[in-house]
Amino acid sequence: MFETGSTNPMAEAFESQRGRLRAVAYRVLGSHADAEDVVQEAWLRLCRQEAAAIENLPGWLTTVVGRISLDVLRSRRSRPQESYDDRLPELVVTLDDAPAPDDDAVLADSVGLALLVVLDSLRPSERLAFVLHDLFGVPFDEIGRIVGKSTDATKMLASRARRKVQATQRPTRAGREQREVVDAFLAAARGGDFEGLLRVLDPEVRLTVDTPGGVVVTLGATKVAAGAQLAAGAATLGRAALVGGLPGVVSWREDGTPLSVLAFTVTDGRITAITAVVDPAGLARMNLPAPA
Repeated sequence: MFETGSTNPMAEAFESQRGRLRAVAYRVLGSHADAEDVVQEAWLRLCRQEAAAIENLPGWLTTVVGRISLDVLRSRRSRPQESYDDRLPELVVTLDDAPAPDDDAVLADSVGLALLVVLDSLRPSERLAFVLHDLFGVPFDEIGRIVGKSTDATKMLASRARRKVQATQRPTRAGREQREVVDAFLAAARGGDFEGLLRVLDPEVRLTVDTPGGVVVTLGATKVAAGAQLAAGAATLGRAALVGGLPGVVSWREDGTPLSVLAFTVTDGRITAITAVVDPAGLARMNLPAPA
């Protein structure tokens, strides 16, 4: 047993890998707090190993971090109503009838949010395969051992994830078809049309809400539809917008104070992810336009 920061060669080797391991865990999990926990757990597991038994320490650590991260993702799906300490990134909001933003920083922010949203919508194994291979160059056979699948099956996981992610690489004004899906969702929510909501929601839709108490995640069309019906009555005015490069809507209360900002990911005619900000402090930082 040894401690990080000591002169033990294994501890020094781990410290040299810590930054990379933290980056892997964060991109898989989207949470700095969870990433730190995963890296610490990897360290504890390393402490229980015989150093001579590990031939390739970076590879061994990547595998351990990948497996722990996958367990965390799967645990989240079994406990979707969980609040996380991490906040969503600050969002850039542009009214859909306003000139498209061309500032490089705005576009970079848009890509970042769109990528975060689409990663959150992936299945745990898809997300892990994409992050490890496409972002960190881990071979498919090694990823396959982590997720318990063949090399070919792992390639398919990453390919499916890549197709979803590629659509987020160039932020554009919301396409007409995507906007129509979002409008149908909003109309069904305001009209109390539960079946209409289910028609436009993917069965495994993911709702991520930035609240005063943290980020809360809800999974599944039935739960998301029920929540949409309850929330629809609070807004008296909404305007179509681009939110972080995604089709969205900004809503205000009757007194003109911001109520919420929503961003929608639409895939094959159905909403696969919704990102919502209802935290007043978060809304205040967004420099929102005034209601019409």
